[in-house]
Amino acid sequence: MIKAPIPPNEEDRLHALRQLLILDTPPEERFDRIVQFAAQEFDVPTALISLIDAERQWFKARVGLDVCETNREISFCGHAIMKNDIMVINDATKDERFHDNPVVTGAPHVRFYAGAPLQLPTGQNIGTLCLIDSVPREMDSVDLAILGSLRDLVVEELVNRDQH
Repeated sequence: MIKAPIPPNEEDRLHALRQLLILDTPPEERFDRIVQFAAQEFDVPTALISLIDAERQWFKARVGLDVCETNREISFCGHAIMKNDIMVINDATKDERFHDNPVVTGAPHVRFYAGAPLQLPTGQNIGTLCLIDSVPREMDSVDLAILGSLRDLVVEELVNRDQH
């Protein structure tokens, strides 16, 4: 397993995330609706809004997962925030970064992962909107466009959160 890397702008990224005052806040229907729609639209058992803190990934909204956070080192989302493009892992057992990851070798037996980085207008990737399945899958250009649009909705809600 390759641990989730630390972005070069980590200090700035963490500051921007914390400025949102969203970590450890209660569930909010508008975020919950987005992950529920994503899970239905893509027919996946798990969809998450994952925010990457210093040592953990914390889930602002989740479908199909009982825990509200996991260790950052084993997170797929920690890898996904390293780039601006959607990261798709069709079969985690065949990816050198993840094949022996504990969430691949054990429960929840992640095979498919797609993570769309949540990039703030100031440029920091603070987390992802992600899809997870226990069977290998692929995404086409239409799927990627839909996931990208849903990600943009999440970012809009995060940035405009104080106006609600």
